[in-house]
Amino acid sequence: MNRVTIAGLAAQLQLSKASVSYALNGQPGVSDETRRRVLELADELGWHASSSARALSRSRTDTIGIVLRRDPSLLGTEPFYMSLLAGVESVLATTDKALLLRMVGTNPGQDLDTYRRWSGEGRVDGVLLFDIALDDPRPALLDELGLAFVLAGARPQIAPGRVLVYDVSGDAQLIIEHLAGLGHRDLLHVTGPLDFEHEHDRRASIEADAPARGMRPVFVESDYSTDAGDRIVSAQLREHPELTAVITSNDLLALGASSALDRLGRDDVALVSWDDSLLCKLGARPITALARFPEEQGRRSTQLLLDNLRGLPPEHTRAKPSELVVRTTSTPAPVLH
Repeated sequence: MNRVTIAGLAAQLQLSKASVSYALNGQPGVSDETRRRVLELADELGWHASSSARALSRSRTDTIGIVLRRDPSLLGTEPFYMSLLAGVESVLATTDKALLLRMVGTNPGQDLDTYRRWSGEGRVDGVLLFDIALDDPRPALLDELGLAFVLAGARPQIAPGRVLVYDVSGDAQLIIEHLAGLGHRDLLHVTGPLDFEHEHDRRASIEADAPARGMRPVFVESDYSTDAGDRIVSAQLREHPELTAVITSNDLLALGASSALDRLGRDDVALVSWDDSLLCKLGARPITALARFPEEQGRRSTQLLLDNLRGLPPEHTRAKPSELVVRTTSTPAPVLH
C-alpha cells in the first residue's frame, strides 16, 4: 500500500495542499467543515504525519538523548540502570518522542564529544544526565551549546529548575538508624567511586550521622562490581574482626559482600545495600536494601525534561523518597559478655 501524503489527500478532496496541512495541524485558515472533511479522510486512509517533516517544521527532532559512561558489555549487569531506562521509555511511549542512547566507555571526554556532535548535528532536543561528578563539566558545556538538559542529583543549585533532587542525607539516616537500632557500633561502608557527587555525599552523610549514634564507620572506595565487594569485605573483616555491619553502595557490591560473609562464616554481620533489585531478594540470605525506585526516577527525570522543553511548570522536581526493605541480613549485633 502506498503511503498517504498531504498531496494525495489534497487531490482527493480537491483542496490546496496548504489547506490540508492547516487542517491536519490544527492551524487557522480553513473552515470547520473543511477541517472535518480532511480529518475524516485522513483517518479513513490511515494517514500519519512524517516525523522528519514535523520535526523540521517545529525545529525539533522529537528525540532526547542519554550518554552513559559505561562499558556497553556491562550495562546488562546493572539492574539500577536497566530499571532507570525502563522508566524513561515508559514516558516516551506515551508521546511521539524517541530515545537516543550512547554508551561511550569510561575514557575521559568521550561523553563531552558526543554532546558536541549531537548539538552540531541537531540530533536531540535535550538530554538526561546521570552519575553527576564533582565539578561535573557537562551542565556548563550543555548551556554553552544551548542544549536543554535535566540531571538527577542531590544539589539543585547546580542547575535550578533542571534537577530531579534525591535526598542523600535522608537515605543515610534510614540506614544508620536501622543498624543502630540493631545494636551495631562498628561498620564498614564500601563506597563507589568518590568522584561521583552522590558517593561523596553518601560518605559525608555517614560520617556525620554515625558518630552521633555511637557508631564508628570505616570507608573503602571501590568500583561497583561483585568481585570488588567480595574482595574488600573479605580483607576488611580479616583486618577488623570487630566490624559487625556492612553497607555497600549498590546491589552488585552487596552480592559480593554476601559471598564473602558466607565464605567466612560471618552470619553475625548485618548487610545493607544502597540499591535494591532482584539480586537482593535471591539466595539463602536475602539482603536488606534501600528501594530507591529507579524506574520512577527515570519517569520523573524524563517528564521534567519534557516539561522544560514545552515551557511548562514541572510536575515533579524531587525523586520519590526511598524506603528501607528489611530482609534476612538485618542481623542484630552480637551480644558481648
